[in-house]
Amino acid sequence: MTEYRRLRVALLGAGAVGSQVADLLLRHADELADRAGARLDLAGIAVRDVDAPRDADLPRELFTTDVETLITGSDIVIELMGGIEPARSHILLGLGSGADVVTANKALLATHGPEVFEAADRVGASVYYEAAAAGAIPIIRPLRDSLAGDRVVRIMGIVNGTTNYILDRMDTEGADFADVLADAQRLGYAEADPTADVEGYDAAQKAAILASLAFHTAVPLDAVHREGITSITATMIEEAREAGFVIKLLAVCERLNDEAGESISVRVYPALVPRSHPLASVHGANNAVFVEAEAAGSLMFYGAGAGGVQTASAVLGDVVSAARRHIAGGTGVGESTRANLPIVSIGHVTTRYQITLEVSDEPGVLATIAGLLSEGGVSVATLVQTVIPTADESAGETARLIIGTHRASDSALSAAVERLTASDVVEHVVSVLRVEGE
Repeated sequence: MTEYRRLRVALLGAGAVGSQVADLLLRHADELADRAGARLDLAGIAVRDVDAPRDADLPRELFTTDVETLITGSDIVIELMGGIEPARSHILLGLGSGADVVTANKALLATHGPEVFEAADRVGASVYYEAAAAGAIPIIRPLRDSLAGDRVVRIMGIVNGTTNYILDRMDTEGADFADVLADAQRLGYAEADPTADVEGYDAAQKAAILASLAFHTAVPLDAVHREGITSITATMIEEAREAGFVIKLLAVCERLNDEAGESISVRVYPALVPRSHPLASVHGANNAVFVEAEAAGSLMFYGAGAGGVQTASAVLGDVVSAARRHIAGGTGVGESTRANLPIVSIGHVTTRYQITLEVSDEPGVLATIAGLLSEGGVSVATLVQTVIPTADESAGETARLIIGTHRASDSALSAAVERLTASDVVEHVVSVLRVEGE
């Protein structure tokens, strides 16, 4: 048997992912040693309660509540606790002691990424976080390494499995949002409090991480425009289908060029995606990231975006990379954020839109609406009108208009919607959806 240098690995957290990481480290120790060129000794697993039930049958003697001693005595620290504190303090302690850090903590990196990376740079350590953006899907290394010599123009990602599961079932079955959400919670796809998923917070954190890598610019979380899917109805899904679209919650990171120069936009919202686009065929709780680069062209990364053993795969890949760096020696490779591109608000984004209105079914209404749109430079490309039956014959009839626009800025569209809302002929602005992927 080959004799390898031994590296001590500290694991912080033993939840669904942490338990799987520990199990794989122990069961595949020989294979991992051959791949890493070092024996990866699991020095301990830091938990709050050593007697709590686990997802894997792990040796009890590995568990400890003395997290600081475990961290400072290790070469590699795997942080799978989640949340901001105490995870942030533990990561900084590990980096300060010279250890490399592997984490899947998207919330921490989206809010304190620059602080963490600066701490690593000061001591020549590395931070690995493949599992923080898209579960088992390898996207961090391609953006950081493989495409480092290219110019990424745009990223569109389905990066939250819960929302994709919900929207996909609404599309394929015609189900209502509340019913599918209840099923997702029962099946374990959604938490008891699903706010982070359905309101887009989780996707926004991942968008900030992906944009920072793709555009070599630190993107703070509060610069990401965020909308959720709670307003999406079965009727909206059906109208999208009839128009040749599917609704997906997208994380969109885009490089913009205008007379003011180069900038970036980072946003999360439900969008209409043409059914011919590869992202339209991402079903269930799967994730996918579609990357457009100047030289490489279009690339798509697809797979499981969550799950204990799937995410553990990405974590262990990072552990092997960290071990190889230890064996090779030298300082870690820092993050490239030197481009410092300005981050613009959603109002600067230009795309097409689908506006659904309920209006009075009277002569001249269409001309009035077209005029309200054109005042701000929004022009009508398509229009579908249906009359809504009413039980009250004395009341005037109402029509439902589905208006597809030509490309316009988001600020112009928002101003137009305000004018429509204030108009006497518009009874209700039902929805406004952006079109992406054309």
